[in-house]
Amino acid sequence: MIPFLDLKAQYQQIKPEIDVAVLRAVESTQFVQGPEVAAFEQHFASYCNVRHCLAVNSGTSALHLALLAAGIGSGDEVITVSLTFVATTAAILYTGAKPVFVDVDFETWTMDPTAIESAITSRTKAILPVHLHGLMADMAPIMEIARRYGLIVIEDAAQAHGAEYKGRRAGEIGDLGCFSFYPGKNLGAYGEGGAVVTNRPEFAKRISMLRDWGQESKYNHVVPGFNYRMDGIQGAILNVKMNYIEAWTDARRSIAAQYDRLLEKHSCGRPSPPSYARHVYHVYAVTLDHRDLAQHALQAAGIGVGIHYPVPVHLQTAYTDLGYRSGDLPVTETLAKRFLSLPIYAELRPEQIDTIAHEFDKIMLMETA
Repeated sequence: MIPFLDLKAQYQQIKPEIDVAVLRAVESTQFVQGPEVAAFEQHFASYCNVRHCLAVNSGTSALHLALLAAGIGSGDEVITVSLTFVATTAAILYTGAKPVFVDVDFETWTMDPTAIESAITSRTKAILPVHLHGLMADMAPIMEIARRYGLIVIEDAAQAHGAEYKGRRAGEIGDLGCFSFYPGKNLGAYGEGGAVVTNRPEFAKRISMLRDWGQESKYNHVVPGFNYRMDGIQGAILNVKMNYIEAWTDARRSIAAQYDRLLEKHSCGRPSPPSYARHVYHVYAVTLDHRDLAQHALQAAGIGVGIHYPVPVHLQTAYTDLGYRSGDLPVTETLAKRFLSLPIYAELRPEQIDTIAHEFDKIMLMETA
């Protein structure tokens, strides 16, 4: 059996350091925010090349607070994509704003910058691109459009820790960047976690208050806020993992390169990262004509696979009131029907990759038979 993700293998690799860090956090009794979280915030801000990092309790909370800090509220519109996890859309709706979906680019699977301007109205206040699967959206034209129209840009970098666009890190380019530290992410906590990064002190100050019940100081509540704080144990764990993220990223990129070589003989699609991009491969996805059959065959062979994401947000039952229908976002819908995600994590062994490729070969032979 080859699991889709092997968090036990990762833990065994760093167990002594994790155990010490967790015990230190427990013995300190600083269970909410505190010095462990503050140390992680400094570490992660430096990693992202930004001045401020505000740790919170989930990636969804990060998106919600970033939108609120940017002044997004009822009646506003935020341009985003549907080829993402529902949290991107949910966070916009939490503020009372309306998500406006544009299609993705067929080559990169990220926001198509050429679709943005036609979606802008007098109510548009922000653009929220998603760095899907670890590949950053095409940020230069997105930022140019945003500046021309006076819009805020919030990067959904939940899957893109350490990804780069023309030498700049995810979260560094937009006005704000939002990360998730859900356990399966490239940088994962042992529970929920998230962060907002920014170079703008006014946003950092507001988020710092909003995550902690709107307090400017203890019991001095100056704005209505939320209980979105990160706990100390997660901060301690993430700070240990920061020492490994670059090695893990290099391993993921190496495994992706091996997949590319082993699968290049097949007519399966993959995103085409531009030469200037650093894809960090939170997910290694291919597109197949008979995706569901391939999924079942690989699972029957003991290989864990996934689909990210089989139903785009605009076609989810929960969001039918947004008014979108099948056919509105043709590239998004085509990709969603054909995605298949293969195992990728730093601990994946070469012989396991060979096994996956061998089983994939058999499936592709059946398709062409």
